[in-house]
Amino acid sequence: MPLLATTPVEKMTGPYARRWWALVVLCLSLLIVVMANTSLIVAAPDMTADLGLSSSDLQWVIDGYTVPYAALMLVLGSVGDKYSRRGALITGLVVFAGGSVMGSLVEETGLVIAARAIMGVGAAVVMPATLSLLVAVFPKGERARAITAWTATSGLAIAVGPLVAGRLLEDHAWGSTFLVNVPVAVAAVVGALLLVPPSKATGMGRIDYVGGLLSIVSVGSLVYASIEGPHFGWGTGPVAAAVVAVVGLVAFVAWELRHPHPMLDVRRFLLRPFSGSMLAVLFFFFGTYGAIYYATQFLQFVLGFGALETGVRLLPLAGAVFVGAAVTGRLTPRLGVKAMVGSGMVLGTVGVLLLVLVEKDSTYADFLAPMMLLGLAIGLSVSPATDTIMGSFPESELGVGGGANDTALELGGSLGIAVLGSLLGTAYRDELADLAGGRLPAAALDTAQDSVGGGLAVAERLATDPSAGPRQAEALADAVNQSFAHGVATTSLVGGIIMAAGTLVVLAVLPGRRRTAHRLPEDDPARTRDAELSDSAR
Repeated sequence: MPLLATTPVEKMTGPYARRWWALVVLCLSLLIVVMANTSLIVAAPDMTADLGLSSSDLQWVIDGYTVPYAALMLVLGSVGDKYSRRGALITGLVVFAGGSVMGSLVEETGLVIAARAIMGVGAAVVMPATLSLLVAVFPKGERARAITAWTATSGLAIAVGPLVAGRLLEDHAWGSTFLVNVPVAVAAVVGALLLVPPSKATGMGRIDYVGGLLSIVSVGSLVYASIEGPHFGWGTGPVAAAVVAVVGLVAFVAWELRHPHPMLDVRRFLLRPFSGSMLAVLFFFFGTYGAIYYATQFLQFVLGFGALETGVRLLPLAGAVFVGAAVTGRLTPRLGVKAMVGSGMVLGTVGVLLLVLVEKDSTYADFLAPMMLLGLAIGLSVSPATDTIMGSFPESELGVGGGANDTALELGGSLGIAVLGSLLGTAYRDELADLAGGRLPAAALDTAQDSVGGGLAVAERLATDPSAGPRQAEALADAVNQSFAHGVATTSLVGGIIMAAGTLVVLAVLPGRRRTAHRLPEDDPARTRDAELSDSAR
């Protein structure tokens, strides 16, 4: 067997012998892409202090990665299908590593945001490439197991990111959390050359660049509006972006319906397994990413855990993901996609709603059950939903399928963090104004209301102020903790209700095991895929 993987998948007469080693490379690539967001959660306090970040600055340091990541995946997945899926993976890893190096070296807010955006572009190439290569390399009988491992890796990254970042921050500056991506990306590039075979679509026509451009405009504008509007007010910019998103979506649908070779055949949404699974991924990550985001803040700011301690306390979530993945691998063939996706969404909803019980005196034990339920839910539901989405696309559109799945995932997660984070901030500010508004100067109150970290910083300054003293500082810190706990409880109630509604919608859309999906028109090339989906849902 040659050292380098040079035989294209399309020319192989049987299953690729080293496919499970190739899966390790694909999962490693996925790991650093997801870790790029989760590690920043624990690095944010150090970055804020060192760079003097405002609330708006910090939001865009985080979301400078999200906007290009979500907007470009569909188009770049199609490019990978056309020219080279492995080439796309390697190119994305190189771009991602370059952005990471830049992020570790710069010391200006704008340049950090630019570095994060470059990393987001790289991630938008890597993410759909991992899924398209996985489906191309593995025979149908093994794909569900491979996708389960892929899903479990995504869940692992949620905990590993904060853990690795926390360990680095004990001895190094925040730039180390960027730089750690580089050796992993290099290892993944070498592994791709050695173990991942070349693959591209056969007989694929010209890329629908107009549809691709419309998808970029629509998704990018929607993500921008969802970030900027809830956090900083619905001014001209966010409102204009929302309008552009709606108009762009309408134009995208109209164009795709008329184009002979659309980038994404929107009639695929008539297939109930596909549309139900897409909705499941969207709603699920809306609730879970939002809950993990503010639960992690509670562990850091209210309970006072350091970055490494926070990462360690997220490990049960990762363990629960693996348990859920093992269970769904065994039960999905017996019970069907609807049962497993629905069960996972119900458990995720319960996990979010349990956070309604959070109070200022809550301990880590109060977060353990919700975190484990969220991890178990990820393991149970995401794998069968992803498998169904990827199974909806022919071999020539695997990159587009991966892009569609990952866009739903990232869009749901970014909307969850933006919407639920905004609600959390509003509830926190209002409660703090009621508890401490009459005892603080206006400027100090504004700073304290900006974030829980800002409130505790004001309390620390009061402790050294001769005109205030430790007692007033302690009272403010207590009010900040109580206000943030109130915000977590209020936000969890809303998030849980949205997830519950989403669960009902998904269960209504997904067909049962013995029901067939809606069929596309007789002359549509995706009609045969509909029949395959109907068989797999039984």
